[in-house]
Amino acid sequence: MKKSTVLFALVAAGMARSALAAEPTPFNVQQLVNLNKLHSAAVSNDGKSLVYGVKVVDDQGEASSDLYLLDLTNKNAQPKQITAAAGTEHDVSFSADNKSIYFLASRTGSSQLYQLALNGGEAMAVTDLPLDINGYKLSQDGKQVVMTMRVFPECKDLACSKDKFTAIDESKTSGREYKQLMVRHWDTWEDHARNHLFVAQLNGKKITEPTNVTANRDTETPPKPFSGMEEVTFTPDGKHVVYSAKAPSRDQAWTTNYDLWQVPVTGGETLNLTEANTAWDSQPTFSADGRYLAYLAMTKPGYEADRYRIMLRDNVTGQEKEVAPLWDRSPSSLTFSADGRTLYVTAQDLGQVSIFEVNTQFGDVRPIYNQGSNSLIAVTNNQLIFKKSSLVEPGDLFSVTSEGEQLTQLTDVNKDKLANIKFGEYEQFNFKGWNDETVHGYWIKPANYVEGKQYPIAYLVHGGPQGSFGNSFSGRWNAQLWAGAGYGVVMVDFHGSTGYGQAFTDSIGKDWGGKPLEDLKKGMASVTAQQPWLDANNACALGGSYGGYMMNWFQGNWNDGFQCLVNHAGLFDMRSMYYVTEELWFPEYEFGGTYDKNKELFEKFNPVNYVENWKTPMLVIHGEKDYRVPYGQGLAAYTYMQRNGIPSELLVFPDENHWILNQDNLQQWYKNVLGWMDRWTAK
Repeated sequence: MKKSTVLFALVAAGMARSALAAEPTPFNVQQLVNLNKLHSAAVSNDGKSLVYGVKVVDDQGEASSDLYLLDLTNKNAQPKQITAAAGTEHDVSFSADNKSIYFLASRTGSSQLYQLALNGGEAMAVTDLPLDINGYKLSQDGKQVVMTMRVFPECKDLACSKDKFTAIDESKTSGREYKQLMVRHWDTWEDHARNHLFVAQLNGKKITEPTNVTANRDTETPPKPFSGMEEVTFTPDGKHVVYSAKAPSRDQAWTTNYDLWQVPVTGGETLNLTEANTAWDSQPTFSADGRYLAYLAMTKPGYEADRYRIMLRDNVTGQEKEVAPLWDRSPSSLTFSADGRTLYVTAQDLGQVSIFEVNTQFGDVRPIYNQGSNSLIAVTNNQLIFKKSSLVEPGDLFSVTSEGEQLTQLTDVNKDKLANIKFGEYEQFNFKGWNDETVHGYWIKPANYVEGKQYPIAYLVHGGPQGSFGNSFSGRWNAQLWAGAGYGVVMVDFHGSTGYGQAFTDSIGKDWGGKPLEDLKKGMASVTAQQPWLDANNACALGGSYGGYMMNWFQGNWNDGFQCLVNHAGLFDMRSMYYVTEELWFPEYEFGGTYDKNKELFEKFNPVNYVENWKTPMLVIHGEKDYRVPYGQGLAAYTYMQRNGIPSELLVFPDENHWILNQDNLQQWYKNVLGWMDRWTAK
């Protein structure tokens, strides 16, 4: 071998070793969008097997998704890939005998149900329907399936709905005709179709015409836009389906009266199980023996952020009670133990989403795991399987005993990618906010933090307003991206936030610009006193939705606090907002009624009434398909600033809704946001 060749080889080897040993780099948006994403996890009925999906993004940004099988009985087992087809398999369920799995996939141009034997072979299509299946759930014995599809209520079969959708697509006219609200919802104009439930037998034959058990009901089942099959279940004997939905009515836009309905699997008369409660009823869940029905119920009509109570109905005696009535948290999911005596629930709690055990007889509540943001997958064999994320963890599967011991990580889907990422150190803090009540928040140090230096602040204000910026990992507003860009990050869960008790959440009602503003001012003063590396005089604030509203409110009521602002989808004029948003129950509850009946309160906290105080440079961002906060709100704020010489820029996405979902658009979003902040903080 020539010396030059040897030298080249040695240099190349050295470079390779150097690359392998390279220091991790501060987190950036390209790394965020290229992270692998775990989804669609399910555990076998005997607790021995776990199947989950992973969406893998390569270095060129190309994505693929497959399913993996993990043996839970072997601590040294490695996951086995069990699908390799193009597209994404999702909504995984095990068959009753644990020998196969079901999933949804679009392998033939539409979303259909497939079954895959776990001992090998190709997945077989279970359905061949003319419409997309958007979700499904199996009966307890595995012999039936309930599916949700979007159809026209007046149609007698699926072919009719298919023809009507085709006719709409091919129509030479484009006018939309309506006779009642809602005319649009979230990011979609009403097309007069509805989500309906269809039941079919699983007998080895391909399903071609299932039974529409919600036929002729002019309501969404499950509800749009965010509910799924957690709102639908079979009774354990397989004779009925129970689901959550509103009754057909003309008040869809201003009521939150979701009830639980029971219908035979053969179709027919529907029974309202929760007619007495005129607030929100959700997530019907049966014990395995069918003795008990648990569900979540609010008590305040029209209020979407009320505390969910755990209700338990004895199906033998007919008696019903609230479980753990003194527990001041709002559960987000319910899972029965095998013996039906215990419920395992998840709920926001002091900046975390924790897992709790609830005794159904006595109402005792015991925390099991309370670090990070957790969603429960299954309870089996004294083990809880759950997905966990945190401010430094994108999301993996873990197990823990029902006693909260022996935490075990089951997956590590971003091991190699995370090795190249440097996150900022974070910590939860608290201070005395409004009325000297304790308020919590998080700070994050810049990823390349150096002791003794001061750093500009990215002050993130969450939306909702009944929401939280807690210990979780987001694919959109990811706090670590500002830490990666050299900012100290501060997030305050002001009065109105969730996870701190219902009174704390309720306190923002009719006081949008009061207690939260005081908390945010005191939070900034407190955290910068506690953490002198944060430069209180060099900060930018940013928020979306209610957080965007707060940017507009800052302009008029705290206009000397920041070097710049970023307003994403923020409310600017509460009068026009009331008349163009879709879910009217939201402003009507928050401001005590309709605009014409409670004008004074709407105007008290209306940012447009304080524009004479505006002076802080602001970047405005909005999606044209945002029907929750229509883009005219952002355009109006930008127009005012432009006309009055206030430094301002506008970024509009024609194809985005209230959120930024397109990953290329997300990168553009962060480029503009960080560029704007860098300009005004001069860091």
